Amino acid sequence: MTDSSIVKAYDIRGIVPDELNVEVVRAIARALSLLLRSENEFSIVVGRDMRKSADELVPAFIQTLLELGMDVVDVGLVSTDALYFASGHLSLPGVMFTASHNPAQYNGLKLCRRNAVPIGQDSGLNFIAEQLLHPSETVAVSIPGTLRHYSILEDYANFFSARFAIHSHKPLQVVVDAANAMAGLTFPVVAARFNITTHELYFELDGTFPNHEPNPIDSNNLKDLQAKVRATHADIGLAFDGDADRCFIVDENAEIVSPSVISALISQEVLRQRPGAAIVYNVIASRVVPETIELLGGRPIKSRVGHSFIKKLMADNDAEFGGEHSGHYYFKDFWFADSGMFAALYVLELLARTAQPLSQLVAPFQTWKESGEINVRVSDPRSVIQRIKDTVLIDPSLRIDEIDGLTIECDEWRVNIRMSNTEPLLRLNALAMNQIELQELVEHYLALINEGQPQL
Repeated sequence: MTDSSIVKAYDIRGIVPDELNVEVVRAIARALSLLLRSENEFSIVVGRDMRKSADELVPAFIQTLLELGMDVVDVGLVSTDALYFASGHLSLPGVMFTASHNPAQYNGLKLCRRNAVPIGQDSGLNFIAEQLLHPSETVAVSIPGTLRHYSILEDYANFFSARFAIHSHKPLQVVVDAANAMAGLTFPVVAARFNITTHELYFELDGTFPNHEPNPIDSNNLKDLQAKVRATHADIGLAFDGDADRCFIVDENAEIVSPSVISALISQEVLRQRPGAAIVYNVIASRVVPETIELLGGRPIKSRVGHSFIKKLMADNDAEFGGEHSGHYYFKDFWFADSGMFAALYVLELLARTAQPLSQLVAPFQTWKESGEINVRVSDPRSVIQRIKDTVLIDPSLRIDEIDGLTIECDEWRVNIRMSNTEPLLRLNALAMNQIELQELVEHYLALINEGQPQL
């Protein structure tokens, strides 16, 4: 019996080898095979990132699938969005071996059905978790599956070159921090199709992440990018996470541009091309996102945080675009999946079309001040949220929303407090009309979280 706690809300993730090892990935392969075969799926595409532990885990996973009669297309080293592309391009379910932005000792699996439809907690991961605890008897097959190796990166790059036109009177100067992760492989192949001069930071694939964590939501991991933008007088800086499905952006002044602001910028262009379109945003996104969508005649749709929720809402509403505070951006033209590359090229195309620098392009959307995500480790997150809710209910001037955690708001500000899916943490996100109000808001709600609650 395998510990099912490695199965999270959106993916499978654990420390190697204590939680995730060859025996465990074989068990996951057996469970996934049962799930897919019950849906008359007998082929799957498999990719991996640069983590060294994948050298042992991926062959074991593929071999188990083959023994169970599943055909496998192995696309090798790819970004997660390239795996999603492969799933859509080949119309196959997919598995990506990655632990995204987590440290080197972690690995994991992101799963999807054909056309990059996510397999989340309520759409397959719960079944896999149950199989890890109580495995069904494996049915022997007389004919093993076939294995095909297929390099997807040229098709992936061709897809983007057909979609975008990044041509200006002079090459855009772009600093890219790949964090020794998968953008170091994918970005050069794509950028070769466009009028881009790339200043590379940490493009050497190294799953030990010797320079900094591959987590761009932490501003400490953007300092090298900001310094390089200043030194090269670049037009823009891009920072990708470990599996390159997320992208953070800094402007020509090396100022970090909030993902909410980028979501509003892209929403503006989407609605120019497709008036009245539906656009999805999560509960933590700045109010500028729904405000922009409404102002331009679009249809804003609010979602819980997390790719499986957003992708489902997008598919159900035929939405053109979705944006999250964490740097995930989703596109109907990309099978409703998230792609750091798609978002980066979208902004580069806008930049190439105008004489304005990026700071001026985004200035109209910088109407709210955001705290970013503040994590607080507490012993009982659920009881803290309930206590704060009870306090807030006394004040009739405040509105609450429980779509995802606890959202408290009035016309001048908003606070969201939600539990981590994997740790005893509360995540606090706040926004206000100015920096002073924002600071006071954060201090007030941090004090409420810590009140009478022993920190671990």
